[in-house]
Amino acid sequence: MNFVKKNRFSFYIVISVILLLIFLRFGLYFLKSNGFSGLSILLPVLLFCFNFFTLCTCAFFAAWVYQDCKRRGDDAVLWAIIVFVATPFIGLLIYFLRRSEIKMICPACGQRISIKAKYCEECGTHIEKEDNSVMEKQRTHHLKFIIAGIVSMALMLVCLTGFIISVVAGDDINTDVASNNRVWNLGTINMNYNTYLNDVWKLDFRSASEGFVKEENMMIEDADTQLLYADISCGTIPDGATLILWLVQKDIAKSIDVTNLSEPLKYPLNEFENGKVHVRLQINGVENTVSEIYIQ
Repeated sequence: MNFVKKNRFSFYIVISVILLLIFLRFGLYFLKSNGFSGLSILLPVLLFCFNFFTLCTCAFFAAWVYQDCKRRGDDAVLWAIIVFVATPFIGLLIYFLRRSEIKMICPACGQRISIKAKYCEECGTHIEKEDNSVMEKQRTHHLKFIIAGIVSMALMLVCLTGFIISVVAGDDINTDVASNNRVWNLGTINMNYNTYLNDVWKLDFRSASEGFVKEENMMIEDADTQLLYADISCGTIPDGATLILWLVQKDIAKSIDVTNLSEPLKYPLNEFENGKVHVRLQINGVENTVSEIYIQ
């Protein structure tokens, strides 16, 4: 009994740690991306609900596997964690392929034997078959976890569908490069690296969708004396392709064509106020581009 309680306690601890790490990851993303600025409230709500019901689905099916493993004499905690982490779809498939046969206790020697066995493999005692109620019970145990898991999965898919439809429609996402809110891209970018260390933004990309916007928030400490420095080199410039540098702060939005810089750009910031400024690169077809941008 103490072993079972210890096992169950370990299971709860591991699941709690996993949940904490997942929510911590979303929390760090929230802080790094300045929250959900530029999104309709509907999208974060749908995203949160999707993740919540995904966790519920994993937890309910992991709980069922935990109970099923205990009946079969397997490592309940290990399998529950596998199902939770690998998602129910993959985890349950692995579990059903590898789970042990249902066993019972030999009344004579206490050895675990197959529920279909006629004789104990250890002591040879003949096993009396009373009825099929045991098998029936094994097939239907803990249905509440299965039902709850299926309901959670259905709600998860509803939230995911709603999120995808909202994103495809684009009405709830800010894509205006001159907006003071965060710009969210619906396209893709093929990057080598993107870092912002010691107040220096370095971006190296190979290609991107038309109009793709990369941005970093920088701080202006003295707008009257500081300059924005941009050392940008576009390796491949197809006909009509451009790279536009945007500086956006509240109602002020300035754009500079940096497609063919012969020398690093030095842009005065006296039109802006001290504080945060959105520094953006709008990619319109250029490829193999290396940039280094900072305020000094």
